[in-house]
Amino acid sequence: MLGDDFSVKKIHTINRRMFIIGAAKFIIFSGIIVRLFSLQIKDNKKYSTLSDKNRLREWRLPPIRGEFLDYFDNVIAGNNRVYELHVIPEQVEDFRYLIVRLKEILNLTNSQFEKIIKQKNQQKPWETLIVSKNLTWEQFSKVNHYLYDLVGAKPVISVSRNYPYDESYTHVLGYVSEASENDILNNQSIKDNLVPGLKVGKTGLEKSFENQLIGTNGIQRYEVNAYGKRINQVDQIDGLKGNTIKLTLDTEIQKKSAELLRGMAGSINVMDIYTGDIIAMQSSPSFDPNLFIFGISQDDWQLIRNNPLKPLVNKSLSGLYSPGSTFKPMVALSALENNIITKNFKVNCTGKTEMYGQTYHCWKEKGHGVVNLKEAMKQSCDTYFYEIARKLGVDRLRETSIKFGLGDKVLDKTFNNEKKGLVPDTKWKKNNLGKGWVLGETLITGIGQGYIQTTPLQLCLMTAQLANGGFKIYPKITINEKDKTAIEIKELMNEGQDFLESFGNDQYTKLFDKKENIELIRNSMFASTNEIRGTSYSSRIEDPKYQFAGKTGTSQVKRITEAERELDLATKDIDYKNRDHALFIAFGPFKNPRYALSIVIEHGGSGSSVAAPLAKELFKLIIDRHNLREQAQTQKIINT
Repeated sequence: MLGDDFSVKKIHTINRRMFIIGAAKFIIFSGIIVRLFSLQIKDNKKYSTLSDKNRLREWRLPPIRGEFLDYFDNVIAGNNRVYELHVIPEQVEDFRYLIVRLKEILNLTNSQFEKIIKQKNQQKPWETLIVSKNLTWEQFSKVNHYLYDLVGAKPVISVSRNYPYDESYTHVLGYVSEASENDILNNQSIKDNLVPGLKVGKTGLEKSFENQLIGTNGIQRYEVNAYGKRINQVDQIDGLKGNTIKLTLDTEIQKKSAELLRGMAGSINVMDIYTGDIIAMQSSPSFDPNLFIFGISQDDWQLIRNNPLKPLVNKSLSGLYSPGSTFKPMVALSALENNIITKNFKVNCTGKTEMYGQTYHCWKEKGHGVVNLKEAMKQSCDTYFYEIARKLGVDRLRETSIKFGLGDKVLDKTFNNEKKGLVPDTKWKKNNLGKGWVLGETLITGIGQGYIQTTPLQLCLMTAQLANGGFKIYPKITINEKDKTAIEIKELMNEGQDFLESFGNDQYTKLFDKKENIELIRNSMFASTNEIRGTSYSSRIEDPKYQFAGKTGTSQVKRITEAERELDLATKDIDYKNRDHALFIAFGPFKNPRYALSIVIEHGGSGSSVAAPLAKELFKLIIDRHNLREQAQTQKIINT
C-alpha cells in the first residue's frame, strides 16, 4: 500500500516536472519565434541598415574647386589629381602596428614618422589622421595592395590646387592651404563641405571668392570585407564643381611685367581706360603659391618671411608711396579747373624758392628759367608747381584728386588687403594731428611729397581717367558678361555730358569743367616723353603705333640735408633704404589712347632712368596684343 502511494507520488512529480519543462520550452521557443519575427519582419529595416553599415563604407569626397581663367581662357589656377592616405582612428585595432607597417611600405624617414606620431597626439581621438597629402602613384598602389593588413587606413583620390604660372599671379590669386579652425568657424560653406585636408583660399581672389569656388562634396559608397578592404564600388554621387571665374588679366602681359620687375621691389599695373579692365597687376618680389598647397616647409617659409623686399606684400594694392612728380598732372589740372592759372601762366625757376625762412629746392640746381605749364610738366620743374600749389591751396587740390581716384580703394571689396591711401587737406591735419596746416606743406604737396600717400593702382586709375578725356570709370578684375564694351563706353563719353544726363545715365560722369584743360594735360605729358628735354625722352617710341605719353616721378623717402645735397651722390652710393622711389605713369597709343599704366620701383632712384624704360618695353607688348583682345571680345559677343 505504501509502495503504491510512493509510485503515484513519483509519477505526479515526474508529470509536474515534465509540465514545467514543457512550459519552459514553449515559452522559450515562443520567445525565439517572437524575436525571430521581430528581427525578420518588424525590425527588418533597422537591422538591414546596421548590416549595410558593417558591409558598406561611405566616403565624402573633397569638393572640386572652381578654376580661374585669364581673359583668353587660359587656366591660371586649376586642379590636379592627388593621392592621399588617411587613417580613421575609430577603425584602427592596433595603431602602433599600423603606423610601423605604413613606415615600411611607404619608406618614411624617421622625421616623417615622428611628425605623424606628433600629429596623432595633438589632434582629437575621432579626427581623421592624414598620413600623406601627396603620395606617388607607386606608393598609392602599394598601400592598396597591402590594405588587408592595414585596418583603419584609407587611400583617397583627391584633387589639389595647381598654379601653372608659378609666381606670376601670386598676389592677384593668393593661394590655398588647409582649412584652419577660424576658416571653419567663420565660413558656413567651408563648414558644410569640410573633409580632412580640405584646401581653402587664404589670400587674394582665392579668399575673396571662396563661396563661389568651393563647390560641394561628392559621395562614394563601397562594399568592404571583414578586414575593411574595398571589394567593389556600390554607388557614387558627384558633387558640384565650384564656379569658374574669368579675369580681365592677360597672362602674357602679366608674365612680361614679372620679368621686368625681377630682382626689384615694386609694382606694374595696366588698365583699359574705358572699361576699367585690369590687364596686369604685378607685385614684386613674389613667391610660388604651390609651396603652400601641401604645407610649406619651415625653410621656405623663413626665406619668404625674412626677405627684406617683402614678397608677402601686394604692393599694387597695399604699398603706399608719395607719388612725387607723377602727381603734377593732377596739380596742374586742379589749378586750371579752378581758374587759378591759364595755359600761358609762367614762372621763373631759379633752382629754389624762399618762403618764411624755408628754402624749397627744384631738382635742377640752377633752375629751368622761365617756363609755362607745358614746359614745366615736360621738364618736371618743381618751382613751377610750388607756385601754382601755393595759389591753389591744398583743399581744392584734394577735391580734384579724389575725383580722379586718389585716396580711396580702386577695387573696393574685391581684395581685403587694399589700402585707401591719403590725400590730405586742412581738416585732416587738424582732426588727426591736432595742428593747423601751414603753407610750406601745401608747396611740398604740390610736388607729390609730404603727407600724401597713394597706391600704384590708384595712380594707374588717375592716369586712365586723364587718358579717356576725363570721364569716370569703374575698374574691375573679373568679367561680367553684361558689362559694356570699350566701344560702347567710348561712344557714350564722346556724346558728352549733356547726352548722358538726358538719358539719365550718370555712370560715366565727367570729372572736368573744361575739356581743353584735360587736352592740355595730355599734351604736356606727351611732351614730357616725346620732346627734347622731356624727363622720359630717352624712353620714347617714335613709331606712332606704340607712341605713349607719360610722366616720371621720383619720390623721396627721407629729407635731404644740405650736406647730402652738396655731395650729390649717385644712387648706387646711397644706402638702399635711403634711395628715392622711382615712378612712372603713362597712357597710349597717344593718337587713340586705350591703355594706362603705372610703374613703381622701390628705392630705384630716378623715375626717368629706372621706371620709364620698363614702360617702353611693356607698351610694345600691350599694343601688339590689343587686336587679340578685341578679337576675343568680338567672339564673346557672337557667342552670347
